[in-house]
Amino acid sequence: MPEHPFAHDLSDAALAASLGGGFTSAHADVNGTRLHYVEGGSGEPVVLLGGWPQTWWQWHKVLPELALHHRVVAVDLRGMGGSAKPPTGYDKKTMAADVHALLAHLGIASAHLVGHDIGAMVAHAHAANHPGATRSLALLDVTHPDDGWAQLPLLPQDGRRHLWWFAFNQVHGLPEALLAGRYHLLLDWLFTHGAADPDTVDARSRAVYARAYDDPEAVRAGNDWYRAFPQDIADLRTYGPVTVPVLGLGGDRSNYEALRAVVPGLGADTRVVRVKDCGHYLPEEQPEAVLAELLPFLGGRGRR
Repeated sequence: MPEHPFAHDLSDAALAASLGGGFTSAHADVNGTRLHYVEGGSGEPVVLLGGWPQTWWQWHKVLPELALHHRVVAVDLRGMGGSAKPPTGYDKKTMAADVHALLAHLGIASAHLVGHDIGAMVAHAHAANHPGATRSLALLDVTHPDDGWAQLPLLPQDGRRHLWWFAFNQVHGLPEALLAGRYHLLLDWLFTHGAADPDTVDARSRAVYARAYDDPEAVRAGNDWYRAFPQDIADLRTYGPVTVPVLGLGGDRSNYEALRAVVPGLGADTRVVRVKDCGHYLPEEQPEAVLAELLPFLGGRGRR
């Protein structure tokens, strides 16, 4: 297999160090699994949870600024990047329990939760199941799976994004065989069609993600997040309103309208913001806009 570009500096430790500001890479054994996380800064804790098909590195453009005001912990979820890839536990309630256990391991009683994509689902599950450990909830471009997700169309519909990978990722065995060692092909397609400006996800970042998902077990684990959606939908039916402030950020070329339809019903204190000239990958496409909304919401002191 040919070596990836930038392979010499793609370890989590090297990537964390490249951010400056004393960021460190570490692991913790929690809730029966092993999680990797990157930490930096001081102040009120903020936990960043990313999504498919990325890793903690998707936050690299916002981490240094957030760390000027907060203790920031960017987590690789169960099955992601430097974290373990066990055979089970990919429902978002269990993954939220992973995060809750990590907070306890780090001596954090409660934190602001910021989630994108799969991470947004886990963040919501954390707020629902561990309200005392959740200070606020920010959802970037995705909400928790609900009953409507079971009705998503298999065939393309005019004016609607065709989420073909929702079905592809349900298949057992075939994605691993097709994508192992070739994950860059899927990444390039997703960023080309999912970002307003694909170049905002640069070659180094794509190499980081390809390296993280090229192994068959990594493909399987990422797909298991999708295979757990039926359980996630069932779990959501048991959740009450979110009791902490909720911020929804949606790309104007992605899921803003979906967030506007769902987020106001999550609790009594909600706000939805349209991020302009942005597709699905908000922290990488529009980091300045994300920071402009997140810092006041999290109680930061404003931009320096």
